[in-house]
Amino acid sequence: MTLISKKKISYAIGEELRAYLDHYDREAALPVTYLDLTRFSGAFPLLDRNGNDTLWQTVFYEPSALRELSAGLTEVYAQLKTGGDLSFVQHLLADRIDYCRFGNSNPFRVRIVNLLNDNYDFFYVKRADASRIYGLELEHILSPNRLNYLVAGDTLIEEHITGIPGDNFIRDHLQQPHLNQVRIAKEFVKFNERCFARLLGDMRAYNYVIVMTLDFEDEQYRVRAIDFDQQSYEGKKNMYLPQFFKDNRPVVQMCGQLLTAESIRQYQVEERTLIAGRARVERYRLKTLIDCMRQDTLAPPDKIRRLKDELNRHHRTTRFDRCDSMGDIVRLNLKIMLAGRLG
Repeated sequence: MTLISKKKISYAIGEELRAYLDHYDREAALPVTYLDLTRFSGAFPLLDRNGNDTLWQTVFYEPSALRELSAGLTEVYAQLKTGGDLSFVQHLLADRIDYCRFGNSNPFRVRIVNLLNDNYDFFYVKRADASRIYGLELEHILSPNRLNYLVAGDTLIEEHITGIPGDNFIRDHLQQPHLNQVRIAKEFVKFNERCFARLLGDMRAYNYVIVMTLDFEDEQYRVRAIDFDQQSYEGKKNMYLPQFFKDNRPVVQMCGQLLTAESIRQYQVEERTLIAGRARVERYRLKTLIDCMRQDTLAPPDKIRRLKDELNRHHRTTRFDRCDSMGDIVRLNLKIMLAGRLG
């Protein structure tokens, strides 16, 4: 069983990373910041449709402050979704703001409602943390998923990632008779491989979602990470392998029952080949990001030392001894795992 050692340290965005974000249009001037949202007057627990505590609280503000916040938050949504086109914001309303004390980023979740048809969407306002930014960028570059987010000073804006939370999926869907368990097992193997290649940690079941898509004969599945706080932070190698988390055990057991060792190896090679293809397409952006990462402090020295030792043993090498930072380790781990595929 894999355990998180302590609450993660937050790391400020450095000058090199800030320049990277500006170059790739991630930096923006925003009318509302994380600090603005912390000035709420009160809160009450947010329950799900079955009356269970969601660990979120719905917060409320003084009427004058709420009017200003709502106007600003609809503009933030427009910047996130339409590049700042404000021609439609008069039809939008920020009708609910939720706050979560659980986790590292203590996020706010904003619900935006379209008054013309009552459709709604969410986005998140968080404290910007360099680890999370690197995690978002590596996901955007190396995974099959594209991510939309903005940074303004110490504020991070993230779009909502839709899907069934992993813990709910394991509890409510995994044993349903119509489920194509082999496809789920395959996707979990590939997700496990993606996380380990780029050293994304803490993929417990509530930190990813399952996206189901109807195919003409069956359903397709994709496992998507939704939490990136633990990007290359922990010193334990198993922190970067979702298979070792206790709440993922039902899926791991299903993989063992349905997939042969040869099939698992095939899916791992498939995923490494896909990662390498994405890395080739974005080679200059990836190099710039990794160069920033190599200069940043993203973990305490004892975690860096431990991870170097454990990856040396895993890959049967001594090359990690030359790494001085977590960025160096991520670079070398990708190089080793994608060897022969980068062209």
